[in-house]
Amino acid sequence: MMRDLLTEVLKSVRRNKLRTSLTGLSVSWGIFMLILLLGAGNGLSNAFSFGSDRFASNTMMVGGGRTSKAFDGLKTGRRIDLEDRDVDFVGGETFPEIDAVSATVGQSVAVTRGTRHFDGYLEGNHPERAEIEKLNLIHGRFINSLDISRHRKVAVMTDNQLELLLKDGEKAEDLLGTTVNIAGIPFKVVGITKDDGMGYDRTLYAPYSTVKRVFAKGKEIDDLTFTFHGLETEEEHELFEKSLKSIMNVRHRAAPDDESAIWIWNRATQNMQMEKGRRLLSTALWIIGLFTLLGGIVGVSNIMLIAVKERTHEFGIRKAIGASPWSITKLIMTESVIITAIFGYIGMVAGLITCEILDNTLGSKTVEVMGATTTMLVDPTVSVGVALSAMAVLVAAGTIAGLLPALKAVKVKPIEALRAE
Repeated sequence: MMRDLLTEVLKSVRRNKLRTSLTGLSVSWGIFMLILLLGAGNGLSNAFSFGSDRFASNTMMVGGGRTSKAFDGLKTGRRIDLEDRDVDFVGGETFPEIDAVSATVGQSVAVTRGTRHFDGYLEGNHPERAEIEKLNLIHGRFINSLDISRHRKVAVMTDNQLELLLKDGEKAEDLLGTTVNIAGIPFKVVGITKDDGMGYDRTLYAPYSTVKRVFAKGKEIDDLTFTFHGLETEEEHELFEKSLKSIMNVRHRAAPDDESAIWIWNRATQNMQMEKGRRLLSTALWIIGLFTLLGGIVGVSNIMLIAVKERTHEFGIRKAIGASPWSITKLIMTESVIITAIFGYIGMVAGLITCEILDNTLGSKTVEVMGATTTMLVDPTVSVGVALSAMAVLVAAGTIAGLLPALKAVKVKPIEALRAE
């Protein structure tokens, strides 16, 4: 029974090869564009979030700005500088949500070894920094508490930085335990991290106390970073930031509601916003792709309507000799589903192959954005599950596309059909 049905469908397709091929092409193009759009969207989303795991997600960075309001007899535009006392205060009992706190102080330096050199940025840090920044330590160790307490002249550098200092035949790990000159002062390399490729390769790390003493930084710090817990929603983050700013402002004789006196960079809320953006992008691409797919489905429905009109006489004869309405409906809908499924599969496979080609071409190209090197598209592919879901949507739409012509065929009266030319 099913074989006879398929044989009839194939005969109908062969009779109208060009029309079927053109309609099928529109179906293939629709699902091809849907897969391609989803793949490109995934690539863009991944590129935007590439390196987002560089910092712990529950991280905030705080720094001083300039006042925008007069307060306590002081004029507007005054610079606010954070100090060592702020580190102890933020890490105290005032903010129970805060866990580890790390202050930084930095200095632009020339790093030399023999005749080789590069310009870098020496950042004084605490041991907690490695966890906060999720540094990928590949050799040696990071700064520890003894380095801080003893003001040791030790440094942690990236593999790419060390490659700029290598002599012929040397490897980056060969410099572990050796001495390099930083701003003319010998520092021992105690750790090597993997460069993240995000444009931060100028930064090398040293003990906070050492940088303070060597470069006479006094009591001021560049910024402080901390991890936190217990903040889940954007509203909770907003209230916490507002409270922190207000208290810090007052500590530095700025108006409690001055938004520019103290700045806060919140990694958690940034991740939330990026996730919202990814969802919106994915939704928009699905909508655009489905509308493109709709064009092909409309084409299938039109071709089936034309087929019904051309075969009115045939359907009349079928009904006259006892064919049931379901048999005619099944014939039309089967033809619609077969056309949709076959050409849809071709389009789906072509889309998946094109996504792989994008991954192997544009996925390997990088661009520089705000001093950071990033990949144009990161893994611009679509999972087989998503592709099959799109295919299921297409087949379901093809079934619906064949329903209207099938109902029209069922309504054909045998007498009127036999009169049709």
